[in-house]
Amino acid sequence: MTATVNTAVPAGTTPPAPPRARRRRTINLGEKAVPYLLLTPAVVVMLVLLGWPAVQVIGISFRKLDLGELVRGELVWVGFDNYASVLSNPEFWTITLRTVLFTAAIVAGTVLLGLLIALLMRHLSATVRVILQVTLVLAWATPILAATTVYQWIFDQQYGILNKTLVKLGFDSFQGYSWFSSGASTLTVIGILVVWQAVPFVCFTIYAGLLQAPQELYEAAAMDGVTPWQAFTTVSWPAVRPLVTLAAFLSVIWDFKVFAQVWAIRQGGPDGESTTLPLLMYLRGVAGRHFGVASAVAVLMILVLVVLTARYLQLLLRTREGDIS
Repeated sequence: MTATVNTAVPAGTTPPAPPRARRRRTINLGEKAVPYLLLTPAVVVMLVLLGWPAVQVIGISFRKLDLGELVRGELVWVGFDNYASVLSNPEFWTITLRTVLFTAAIVAGTVLLGLLIALLMRHLSATVRVILQVTLVLAWATPILAATTVYQWIFDQQYGILNKTLVKLGFDSFQGYSWFSSGASTLTVIGILVVWQAVPFVCFTIYAGLLQAPQELYEAAAMDGVTPWQAFTTVSWPAVRPLVTLAAFLSVIWDFKVFAQVWAIRQGGPDGESTTLPLLMYLRGVAGRHFGVASAVAVLMILVLVVLTARYLQLLLRTREGDIS
């Protein structure tokens, strides 16, 4: 016969937790670590493919690495001399300001036009909407150099279809007009080309957000007799605001680094008036064979880009439940 001893627990006290609680806590910690373990291989690959080259660029920016040093394999450290050489050159500040203004204009045009087309697609019939979407995809899929060649033909001084069309419409001053005679007009043509190829991505991104807006809200707004602008601000804009912010953020990164279109159209001309920071880095590094100076320009480009996107980074870090505060 086995004796059973009952231990009385004083009133108002909590009995000790069973041993299983510790096991559950251990299991929960293990479950929380599983996502990080799954992400570890991708993070390691990203660090190897992106982190190490970035460290190399920073290291080269503190070295004198011209063609002679590269061939001889010499390691010549010059400290901040490359940065001093770049920052003391007034041309660098002119090009930096030009690049920032050029990027701002392209991003504003891309996001605004993409938003307008996305709103338009919502009100089109199914057939017309599909035709428009296919056209946008074709524009997006066109290779950069092919699109650049077509735009050079369109804006050609003698044989361009744009000048001929404007003359036929009565604008005789465009007879033989050169769209590449100044840096401002050259960058305008390049900006139109970049916007033309960037709008499809922004448009489809925003349109996906519009599809998430409940149709009942639009119906309720129509019953209340609101204007189209009020319907946009109260229903459409809250649904697409996070996507517009994301699209603008990505556009700043992409458009700040535009190189192929600028180089293919006029190689930064005329007289360097359409040169941007990526082009300057190429001219100093590859063409000029001053790889240390080019690396310093690359690092300064990253710093400028961080400053430009600081607000967007702050907004993205405040993301809560898919909405950006």
